[in-house]
Amino acid sequence: MLNAAKQARRSPEMPAAPDRTPEQRQPAPSLERPIALIPAYNEEATIGDIVAQIRQRFAYPVVVIDDCSGDATGQRARAAGATVLPLSLQLGAWGAIQTGLRYALRQGYRTAITLDADGQHEPECIGELVAPLASREADVVIGAFPERASRARRLAWSYFRVLTGLKLEDITSGFRAYNHTAMTALAAPEASLLDYQDVGVLLILRRERLRAVEVPVSMQPRAQGASRVFRSWWVVGKYMLQTSVLCLARIGHRPALSPPED
Repeated sequence: MLNAAKQARRSPEMPAAPDRTPEQRQPAPSLERPIALIPAYNEEATIGDIVAQIRQRFAYPVVVIDDCSGDATGQRARAAGATVLPLSLQLGAWGAIQTGLRYALRQGYRTAITLDADGQHEPECIGELVAPLASREADVVIGAFPERASRARRLAWSYFRVLTGLKLEDITSGFRAYNHTAMTALAAPEASLLDYQDVGVLLILRRERLRAVEVPVSMQPRAQGASRVFRSWWVVGKYMLQTSVLCLARIGHRPALSPPED
């Protein structure tokens, strides 16, 4: 079980990151060419602080994938020091992340950290998140905070654990770290999924026999708005139906090897 003591909530307001000299930056485990990827849609209120905190705490380059926002998300991210990839067609959370992964691979990055743009994922937890990658204990690390789950979310999690055999506690967390092998697998055309990506991504990683672990992290309440997936029982039903299609298509299973011919 995850250590609940490390999961204390803080104020829902995300403070602006203080100015730090290079000597004041938070030490982080040594990684192979890390980059932070943030998919964002209409998150002008929070994106600037998130980008600034990552750059000031860890000095990682940050890429914000602007998924056709109608506000100043792109401008705020760029002003905070991020590279902004503006999408001309809205791709949803997974399409935006996959765009970021493909960009990162083309630029030679070998470790990707993904986090949401709404202020729930705390940049200060990145050091804990990436530690299993740095020690080569895992190929994928998921920042887990299962206590955040609503009744609808818990129902969905339980259903998909039974359907897929996944043993993870927080299967919808977007706070993740991937090594180069995992980045390559998820950037491939075969990894293009429906809009709801979380379980499908985990199944692809399992198919590739990549090691996934969870680490406990703290998360803040959503700064504004409501969950896109879990805002109503109707949307939850749609999410579960689409994700069930991915599971029943056996995305997470390798085909059986053909026996040698006599």
